[in-house]
Amino acid sequence: MAGVSTKEIKNRIRSMESTKQITKAMEMVAASKLRHAQAQVLQARPYFELIYGVIHDIARNNTDETLPYMHANSGTETVCYVVMAGDRGLAGGYNSNVLKAAYTEMQGRDAVVLPIGKKAAEFFHLRGIPLLSEHYADAEHVSVGDCFSVARTLCKAFLSGQFCEVRIVYTTFVSVLTQKAAGLKLLPIETRADILAEDGPDASRAADILYDPSPREVFRAIIPEYLGGVIYGALCESRASEQAARRSAMDTATQNAEEMIENLSHKFNQARQAAITQEITEIVAGS
Repeated sequence: MAGVSTKEIKNRIRSMESTKQITKAMEMVAASKLRHAQAQVLQARPYFELIYGVIHDIARNNTDETLPYMHANSGTETVCYVVMAGDRGLAGGYNSNVLKAAYTEMQGRDAVVLPIGKKAAEFFHLRGIPLLSEHYADAEHVSVGDCFSVARTLCKAFLSGQFCEVRIVYTTFVSVLTQKAAGLKLLPIETRADILAEDGPDASRAADILYDPSPREVFRAIIPEYLGGVIYGALCESRASEQAARRSAMDTATQNAEEMIENLSHKFNQARQAAITQEITEIVAGS
């Protein structure tokens, strides 16, 4: 601060006070949205856990390995990624963490991205990765119906042989202070052998399940609903994570602004005192 006038210091203090007001307001807005997003997460999780358990049980007891959605398509190596990020920045490491995780997972693969969130669309567009659709790039306006539309689109493309695998990358909401980027395989569904190997020998007790009208028709009907529920649950988790990250980032920015204002005020007082001392010295010397 050597050589800086008191007027310049005053201007910087006013600038930091304006910044503090903005960050404080954004923190309050994020806190308000976070409460609503947390409520959505609590409402969506039971549905996600229930439908995931149903699919798990069906796959565990299924012995027909020719059912749709049970095997990766051998005619292609393209993997479709549903990547969820935010529409805006100023959310700490929320966007960068999930996009970095998705991009790292895509390395060495023939990948296609279905972005949900403007930041995701911009990120993969700049890196030359093809986008399946930009219709859902505005994450703030993606609804429950849109999630099920996405699920039906992915299921249709998977059955037609466009993709060998469908994965989703999003951010799980652990707490207000903790959010973690996560990846999940949506299609193909785990086979009976995979689930039994994962659950252990006790899981081999399979109950007889009757399918009406047929196992193939049941799978074709229930899997799109399952995917829609998973995508909506991931969207709720991502929204809550974004607001929590933004709230924490704006709180940190407000604290930093307060510290800078305090330091600048101290520098201003020092500069004013030095100017007064200089004037007194000149008056005494002149007299």
